[in-house]
Amino acid sequence: MAKQSNTEKKVLTIVEPILADKALELADLEFVKEGPNWYLRVYIDKDGGVTIEDCEIVSRILEKKLDEADPIEQAYILEVSSPGIDRPLKKTEHFEKYIGEIIDIKLYKPIEGKKEYQGELKQFNDGVITIIQQDGKEIQFIQKETASVRLAVIF
Repeated sequence: MAKQSNTEKKVLTIVEPILADKALELADLEFVKEGPNWYLRVYIDKDGGVTIEDCEIVSRILEKKLDEADPIEQAYILEVSSPGIDRPLKKTEHFEKYIGEIIDIKLYKPIEGKKEYQGELKQFNDGVITIIQQDGKEIQFIQKETASVRLAVIF
């Protein structure tokens, strides 16, 4: 998982008990600046997927707790949502859960002249991602050298 900012670490201590109480899991958390605005994005998940109601409930409770604790100095927009069908894979648990699924990998630096790869997730071990490409070739990537890893959306 990418290194967390201090703000993300502070928010994590507030959001985790809320999610545990609602039998939800934290898929991802990010505090990012886009244009003039700061966004606190909390991606939640559960077996069978989350509903709009799940997002609303967590958003209301989290907003109240964040207002009480006031861990964020600047103004921000809170967003609570599902990680989506092209969900990012960041934690060991994510990789383990989706072994056998097709994933998309984007790299910071090209390997063999390419920065984007797709294949079946074969293994994740000690930060190394192993995929089998459509041509049957097995290739490995070091997780911290990837820009993003997501479930592939194939129609």
